[in-house]
Amino acid sequence: MDIDNVTRRWHEVKDRLPAGVKLVAVSKHVPVELIAGLYAAGQRAFGENRVQELERKREALPPDIEWHAIGHLQTNKVRLVAPYVSMIHGVDSARLLEAIDREAERAGRVIPCLLQFRVATETSKFGMTEREVRALLESEEFARMKHARVAGVMAMATFTRDEALVRGEFARARELFEALKRDYFADDAGFNVLSMGMSGDYRLAVQEGSTLVRLGSALFRGDE
Repeated sequence: MDIDNVTRRWHEVKDRLPAGVKLVAVSKHVPVELIAGLYAAGQRAFGENRVQELERKREALPPDIEWHAIGHLQTNKVRLVAPYVSMIHGVDSARLLEAIDREAERAGRVIPCLLQFRVATETSKFGMTEREVRALLESEEFARMKHARVAGVMAMATFTRDEALVRGEFARARELFEALKRDYFADDAGFNVLSMGMSGDYRLAVQEGSTLVRLGSALFRGDE
């Protein structure tokens, strides 16, 4: 990996993305120097899935970087990122959202979060069912939350070369997003994030309505 190639790939990806689609650069296992180079090129949103690595990089990089906690976040790690994280992806349980609300209140902040749906056929994928999400949003506990703000949903498709399957899973995620918007967030302009699409499938995701893509290897290794 060298910064010239990373920057070139970043410009190529940015040129492909329609207006209104946000790019989060997934920087896990990426050296601080490369992140700093991409920051210098203009990228501001970076995603990490290990809290310890996120903490180390945050201390070494510019303070205006927009850090996204991606991946499966354990409830006992929420307190570490609550003071500064820009968004928490992959909220896959009511228990986790309650922990975010509690720690965000302690930090004096409101933290945007994405509810994770499991639409993939792979059992290894995290996420909630539509019934579980609706039960959460209709619960008394959610009604009392003031510091965890649901900003949208996220989903990951099955890791496969079957484009029809992947497209169908993304379409299902879009339907779920639209249903939640209609039924629970019709008057909330802040519920506007449909996060789906990674390096291998982001083009399909964008075609199916994604507003946020998370790309790591497409930027740092040239894998698409």
